[in-house]
Amino acid sequence: MKFLGEDIPKLGFGLMRLPTAGDKIDVEQTKTMVDKFLAAGFTYFDTAYAYPGSEEAIKTALVDRYPREKYQLATKLPAWLGAKDAEEAKGMFYTSLERTGAGYFDFYLLHNCGDDRTEVFDKFGLWDFAFEQRAKGLIKHVGFSFHDTAEKLDALLTRHPEAEFVQLQINYADWESPSVQSRKCYETAIGHGKPVIIMEPIKGGLLANPPGKAARILRDAEPDASLSSWALRFAASLDGVITILSGMSNIAQMEDNLATMKDFRPLNNNELLLISHTRDELDKIHSIPCTNCRYCVKGCPQRVAIPGILKALNTLKIYGDLASAKHTYEWETSRGAPASDCVECGQCETACPQHIKIMGELKEATAKLA
Repeated sequence: MKFLGEDIPKLGFGLMRLPTAGDKIDVEQTKTMVDKFLAAGFTYFDTAYAYPGSEEAIKTALVDRYPREKYQLATKLPAWLGAKDAEEAKGMFYTSLERTGAGYFDFYLLHNCGDDRTEVFDKFGLWDFAFEQRAKGLIKHVGFSFHDTAEKLDALLTRHPEAEFVQLQINYADWESPSVQSRKCYETAIGHGKPVIIMEPIKGGLLANPPGKAARILRDAEPDASLSSWALRFAASLDGVITILSGMSNIAQMEDNLATMKDFRPLNNNELLLISHTRDELDKIHSIPCTNCRYCVKGCPQRVAIPGILKALNTLKIYGDLASAKHTYEWETSRGAPASDCVECGQCETACPQHIKIMGELKEATAKLA
């Protein structure tokens, strides 16, 4: 039995991290990347209302230069991002149509479901709205992207079985993560009969250069292969995948990804074992044992974004990537108070089942990431 998107080539161009020139998207380099991507036989492009300048850039680099039937274009509606009412939220869809000039979207997503963000899509009637646009021919397929637990994903798919696909964060580092739950979320989506679009297969670029022995395991096994290629192949070896999105920021990254996916080889059993050993090495690195249970948040008088802040600190501790850690910190504290707002009441440490010294970690985050 065929699934939605089975015929779509398995590398998608994620348009969140486009090349820049100064503080603006480098549209000319983006055009070159679009040309290379299409020439290699790949067709799926993923943008979002919330990616600054991305929808406008892809209009210039892709939509204005190629016949509409030559590619698939996806974008996303982030109703939680400041929409005061249903009218304003629905207006995001029409803004995306205008920005891209695409005429219609092949895949349209309710953006970043999970946590308290999910409810706004029901509150504003956006599920019905999206399917109304599909009936008008302005959308071909409706789904959602998701960042939360498998349990909450199961509940969402049970409530909205009309969703045609799910976009999930899946990579080998997060496969068994108790907070990201890549494997559990993947299995939940497939269990509901929903094909999956994979985002963050290289974990925001962190798996392009994993630390220490984790990298050596893969380099020793295949010295000529890029470390990114292992991450892409892990994701692409899963069943029921529409495409794997890679947020490519320059031509070199694109050429490496194209080389991996143009002649794609699924991971064999020995290679999967190497990936497992690599994940074990990453798990050995000292990190904060937060499971994202969120018990710490419920009684916090300052509403500090504790789990997200600890996630950002772990990016720094495990991968040593200060820029990625700061980016995560900025995103997480945009939806909750920063670490510096902690008043050291101790409620979080009393509630934490992992006995994490949270107040000390928040001080470290303030010093290193704020």
